[in-house]
Amino acid sequence: MNADDQTLVNRAQRGEGEAFAQLVSRHQRYVYNLAYRLLRDMREAEDLAQEAFLHAWKGLASFQRKAKFTTWLYRIVVNLCYNRMPGLRRRLLTIDIDDTNLATAPTAANPPAVVERTERKAFLHQQIAALPDKYRLVITLFYLQELSYQEIATVLNLPLGTVKTHLFRAREHLKQLITEKSYDRL
Repeated sequence: MNADDQTLVNRAQRGEGEAFAQLVSRHQRYVYNLAYRLLRDMREAEDLAQEAFLHAWKGLASFQRKAKFTTWLYRIVVNLCYNRMPGLRRRLLTIDIDDTNLATAPTAANPPAVVERTERKAFLHQQIAALPDKYRLVITLFYLQELSYQEIATVLNLPLGTVKTHLFRAREHLKQLITEKSYDRL
């Protein structure tokens, strides 16, 4: 757990609302992005993010630090998404790109290069959104939320091997989508 998160969690567990507000501020964008990627609806994602933090606040006293705070929080988000998308969990359990960081922002000083990278990134995010839920979820957690295999296994309550298989298949599916769409764009 991040030392700052640990300190804030300790303070929040003692009832300091301001410490929890800092945790919310620090992690709200990630919680919203995860919810949005899964639900594909801005308002639903906003509602779910608020609900996730409410659950976190209520359950903070029982948080035992066996995992990082963010892993525990993402688990809350995924569980709430399961409740809103009943088929998501079932589809995740039915199945026993490149290694680039998808979250990297364009940094080139050259304006045409920035535009091209931005367009490629938007195209890639469209293809990720087109993935089946089980694949979109692991791609989001691994590349965009930067969780480890073990953290994803904890968040999804799946065996480590299943997470690796899902991620492998998600990459293959994504490569196939990108290849097909690239030919369509020519």
